[in-house]
Amino acid sequence: MLQVNVTRKADEAEGICSFELCAVDGSALPAFEAGAHIDIHIAEGLTRQYSLCNDPSERHRYLISVLNDPNSRGGSRAMHEQVRSGQTLTISTPRNLFPLDRSASRHLLFGGGIGITPMLAMAYELSHQGADFELHYCFRSNERAAFVAMLAQTPFAGRIKLHDDSGPLTQKLDAPALLSTPDAGTHLYVCGPAGFMNHILDAAQNAGWSQDRVHKEFFAAEPVDQSANTAFEVELASSGRVFQIPAERTVFEVLDEAGIEIESSCEQGVCGTCVTRVLRGIPDHRDQFLTAAEQGANDRFTPCCSRAKSSRLVLDL
Repeated sequence: MLQVNVTRKADEAEGICSFELCAVDGSALPAFEAGAHIDIHIAEGLTRQYSLCNDPSERHRYLISVLNDPNSRGGSRAMHEQVRSGQTLTISTPRNLFPLDRSASRHLLFGGGIGITPMLAMAYELSHQGADFELHYCFRSNERAAFVAMLAQTPFAGRIKLHDDSGPLTQKLDAPALLSTPDAGTHLYVCGPAGFMNHILDAAQNAGWSQDRVHKEFFAAEPVDQSANTAFEVELASSGRVFQIPAERTVFEVLDEAGIEIESSCEQGVCGTCVTRVLRGIPDHRDQFLTAAEQGANDRFTPCCSRAKSSRLVLDL
């Protein structure tokens, strides 16, 4: 874990604050790649993940931006209302579950709302590499658009397309047209609210984009009806121990309480940190991380949110 100071807190747009984080001792921070995020320990029992949005070549700081989401589980509200400039925070080292694909000859970046954050780091990194890319930034209105002035000053400003939902029809995003002709060397990256994500992903699927060239990061899971949940069993292959998973609890919660360590981050099925191999049984997939093909294979699942269709799952734990 790292100790950092909040050296700057700034309003970037309506409901969006940025936080500049520097090492307490002034030393260089661990390097990161575009797409990476950090865990921030905001308060006791309150840890949240935020994408790094500054230039990955910078070692003196990390920059994150946080949307004050009215549907927040407490993290974004605490960041906005409780965290102040000069405060010391405990953070993790960067982890990357949303990397650029180095084999691509061209990159199409789509950021919706606060989903622009990982795209900023990607744009910086691709620009340094001299790579071919295009960044599409979609937002509800000018008042809710963060970093627009900063983007206009970047070396890659000519590669940025702005799409204001409240603006003229001519500048609005036409995803089906943009994605109509998949090119074998082009990779697509998308991050933002669920509705925005689904719009882009549906357009890509309808146009015939292969799943291995579509990269996505959800910030929050879509609501899932839990009313029909039923109990099931989980067996640990290494020990043969069997645990009962009640309808109202997750596999992760039960195993964590029993001292079985599973690395976890979002606890919503969007980040992929807790993905675990399934040796027997059929999972009831409720995540937004695995592809449809990966879910169909039924050999992995996310214990933080997914359940079981069979009476027992045998896990590679």
